[in-house]
Amino acid sequence: MTVTVNGLAFDEPARPGQCLRTWLRERGLTGVKKGCDTGDCGACTVHVDGVAVHSCLYPAVRADGREVTTVEGLADGDHLHPVQQRFLAAQGFQCGFCTAGFIMTTAALDAGQLADLPRAFKGNLCRCTGYRAIEDAVRGVKRVDDPGAGGTVGADVAAPAGPQVVTGTARFTFDVDPARSDVAHVKVLRSPHAHARIVEIDTGAALAVPGVHAVLTHHDAPMARFSTARHEHPEEDPYDTRVLDDVVRFVGQRVAAVVADTEAAAEAGCRAVVVHYEVLPAVFDPQAALRPDAPLVHDGGSNLVAQLHDEIGDVAAGLAGADVTWSGRFQTQRVQHVSLETHGALAWFDDDGRLTVRTSSQTPFLTRRALCSLFDLPPERLRVVTGRVGGGFGGKQELLVEDLVVLAALRTGRAVQLEHTREEQFTATTTRHPFTIGITVAGRRDGTLTALALDVVSDTGAYGNHGPAVMFHGCHESLAVYRCPNKRVDAVVAYTNTVPAGAFRGYGLGQVTFAVESALDELARRLGVDPVEFRERNVVRPGDRLLTPGGHADSDLGIASYGLDQCLAVIRAAAADPGADPFPDGWLVGQGTAIAMIATGPPGGHYADAEVTALPDGRYQVSVGTAEFGNGTSTVHAQLAAQALGTTPDRIVLRQSDTDLVGHDTGAFGSTGVVVAGQAVLLAARDLRAKLEAAEPAAGPLTGRGHWAGSPRSVSFNAHWFRVAVHPDTGEIRVLRSVHAADAGQVLNPMQCRGQIEGGIAQAIGAALYENLRIGPTGEVVTTTLRQYHVPTFADVPRTEVHFARTDDPIGPLGAKSMSESPFNPVAPALANAVRDATGVRLTDLPFSRDRVWLALAGSEAASGGPTVSS
Repeated sequence: MTVTVNGLAFDEPARPGQCLRTWLRERGLTGVKKGCDTGDCGACTVHVDGVAVHSCLYPAVRADGREVTTVEGLADGDHLHPVQQRFLAAQGFQCGFCTAGFIMTTAALDAGQLADLPRAFKGNLCRCTGYRAIEDAVRGVKRVDDPGAGGTVGADVAAPAGPQVVTGTARFTFDVDPARSDVAHVKVLRSPHAHARIVEIDTGAALAVPGVHAVLTHHDAPMARFSTARHEHPEEDPYDTRVLDDVVRFVGQRVAAVVADTEAAAEAGCRAVVVHYEVLPAVFDPQAALRPDAPLVHDGGSNLVAQLHDEIGDVAAGLAGADVTWSGRFQTQRVQHVSLETHGALAWFDDDGRLTVRTSSQTPFLTRRALCSLFDLPPERLRVVTGRVGGGFGGKQELLVEDLVVLAALRTGRAVQLEHTREEQFTATTTRHPFTIGITVAGRRDGTLTALALDVVSDTGAYGNHGPAVMFHGCHESLAVYRCPNKRVDAVVAYTNTVPAGAFRGYGLGQVTFAVESALDELARRLGVDPVEFRERNVVRPGDRLLTPGGHADSDLGIASYGLDQCLAVIRAAAADPGADPFPDGWLVGQGTAIAMIATGPPGGHYADAEVTALPDGRYQVSVGTAEFGNGTSTVHAQLAAQALGTTPDRIVLRQSDTDLVGHDTGAFGSTGVVVAGQAVLLAARDLRAKLEAAEPAAGPLTGRGHWAGSPRSVSFNAHWFRVAVHPDTGEIRVLRSVHAADAGQVLNPMQCRGQIEGGIAQAIGAALYENLRIGPTGEVVTTTLRQYHVPTFADVPRTEVHFARTDDPIGPLGAKSMSESPFNPVAPALANAVRDATGVRLTDLPFSRDRVWLALAGSEAASGGPTVSS
């Protein structure tokens, strides 16, 4: 077959059944991405004879005699295509994994299609941006400052990797030299049972499959147990996991790993493995798991992973002294991260026998530490490298593939790679923790709170990674933001025989904030107090101690800067605007508000080291460990270094995320890319400047060094407001207006910070309205494709008005605070409060799908004898 690709003729056949995506990538065209292999995400979009197609669905043989254009061939020599120029000028991306697909789709649109972007982009997904930056790019809106213009900090400086992102040359995990023919592929055989003991594994037939080199089972794996969660202090998490175990505890758990020359051979080897199981009793409900007679997920006498029982003041007295009390039960669901780049890693040996792991991870240094411990490797014999990461959202703060590729490499002596399918992402990685939250709130007629009490059950799934910390964190700032004198928390984390939960944007706060903000809204209405005014009366003030059960010993956390009053003023102004939002007759209209507070870093230690070196050509090299996965830290680090050195960001060269080349970094999680790693970069740049100004003679290049330990910690604030319309006959919710106010301290890059907020809101809207990872009756995940799991599309996400408070934080670098996680947290309760205002019905279970809303409205109407609409 002969195919013309980007003007070059290829006379190379395709394998039987091969799709165009893999055929192109094998020829070095790595701008064509794998996001789903089902035609749902658009990351693999190319042009065939000028028509945009999803190359994962397009048979390679159909390209015979045709002209194929990929993002690498869209430019005219050194001149970018106009669409690439617009995406660069608007920074229409964050992680950039989806960007080539959006560019290729846009470049094929005619004028009529450009006028209807919701339809035009129905086949393209972005998980990071919230789509506003993408729309700006398509419309030709310029968002970035010209190089060197506007100084450094506070300017809309473009991402350093922008040109590579829009041309498809940015290197994600598997965008490596395709000429390497020695890389073996790892595929995983997974458990069909929720709980079983492996009695026997027969690997003979699998080893006889041509191309299979090894079949690894629990007999080959280290006996040591560990946690897949990555924290600076690993003892925070239960050590309950083996690389390969002889007991499986959820459907989808690893049973065996097959190493073969090709993916097809490895898959055939998996099918040939014969496993005999002793099926064990299983438990799928966390409340049932805590009963004395429940089947045990792990040995140890209990399914209780962690618990918190504590009280401040006297809740019983607070309830007795109240004029109104309200109690409710709230339920949050499993949500998948859906980072478009799935989990994956490669491992190979260099000429000295040293092992290198290239991985899609938020925590390269902690990953190296864990691998060295598991496999008894000295740190100098293992290098971990993270390229550009295609989204994370906490899901890649886990060790989920690296241990298997290291095991396979050590056992076979070969270079190996393991890349998850989209189905494996759903069934075998991690999710957001489902919470059940009982809450009681009480207050007086003067609008003051007298009691707040929580009863929380968190389902951590089959393994405890992040379970205790997510529960503790979820119960902390969600209560500490209010001045109520009487607070009580009773919270437990339980094992179940279901897919494990893990770190997810907000880290428990989104779940508990949903309940707290909904309950307080209900209390305010029953007290006859405006919900915004009720919050203004009861929120913490500058100088307050942040008191919450189980957390009042956090001596390093305080209100170093305060912008919540400004955020609430923005919301009050929005609520006072009657608006002119069009909506059809018969729809019910209402508005709602919610707030959230979050610490600007996790407790218990988060460390970063940085170096800044003066280069002979007048540029400066910044070496820092933080990974770039759309969080924008690369841009901010360049800005901070440039500000301290009196230069411009385009003269900063970055080295990142390579354990050989940079100092230790705990990881890019907990919103610490700016407040921890950024502070280390700033200190290093200042150290270098002092050395340069001293003009001391030096034998080599001058280097400044900085270290930051992530303590003390400040707090950030967010507030969200919606006006919505609800159709009483269908349950459909339409967002008419969306306003978000954020206290991010000194905003280092407004364009980028706004993008983080918009992306967090879009993800939260998905979790509030659509997304639900469903578990079947025997514990299996039944939501296994993007088509079954509703990630918000361009058509689903409203444009949000983003406002920044004006504050200056004395702890953060140049007054900045974190803002990547926190916009997620107030969205669901604000939406619930708006629906309550429109319909009179309190929604308590996420997501607010149309059927649930319709049933709630129908139940309310039946109970009252007619429709219930609040004024």
